[in-house]
Amino acid sequence: MKRLVIRWVALAVFLVLLAYTFVQLGEWQLRRLDERRATNQTILANRDAVPVDYRQLMGSSPVPDGDRWRPVSLVGTYSGEQYQVRYRNQADRPGIEVVATFTTEHGDEVLVNRGFIPRQTGQPDTEDLPATPAGPVEIVGHLLQDERGNANAATPHEFKVRLIDSARIGQSLGRELLPGYVVLSPDDVVAEGSGMDPVQPPEPTEGNHFSYALQWFAFSAIAVVGIAVLIRADLADRRKAQRRSARSQHAEPVRSGAAR
Repeated sequence: MKRLVIRWVALAVFLVLLAYTFVQLGEWQLRRLDERRATNQTILANRDAVPVDYRQLMGSSPVPDGDRWRPVSLVGTYSGEQYQVRYRNQADRPGIEVVATFTTEHGDEVLVNRGFIPRQTGQPDTEDLPATPAGPVEIVGHLLQDERGNANAATPHEFKVRLIDSARIGQSLGRELLPGYVVLSPDDVVAEGSGMDPVQPPEPTEGNHFSYALQWFAFSAIAVVGIAVLIRADLADRRKAQRRSARSQHAEPVRSGAAR
């Protein structure tokens, strides 16, 4: 019995630790859900606000979370460089986005995401990027943070990138760009006549975080119940072993008497 008790204690400690881990994972998913809801509220509140001059929101510091998708206005000229941002998807269509450098009337350089070009079925991404408008223009767009990830994905190679990072693009040009970038408004995309689709803001969905949290909590409950199930199974096996032992001890004298 002592050996069984030691086994039960070891199993109980293991399963309690497992259940604790599952609870922590469930709470982490709930925190992710809260963050997703806060992000959705920020986007919904910002994207329909009145545009402000870009200098009110863009400067030497990275764009803060609370300013994502805030409308800004800029006056200036496109500088000439354009980048093919690869591996993009919009409305379940793969394609590219086109990012260009823009010099404002105040001498600042800003990245502008001009739009999305879907890939034709069975064809590679286009290498022919629409020309930028000539001369001074006024544009309105939504402010976004630089995209973070693998450094190689953000470093331009033959004017192609996978992540939009103003610092790395600026380094490749030998010029300083303001942190963040501006996504052209749908009206401005149409006004440019480039034929590109406007880049759409993300859908305000909550994802699968809540269902994942429920799954982790269910796993923790199963782990706790598992302690009782294992102990009950061990006790049942022990009773069966005791009954078999008792029957064999009772049958032994009979076999001995028959032999005489």
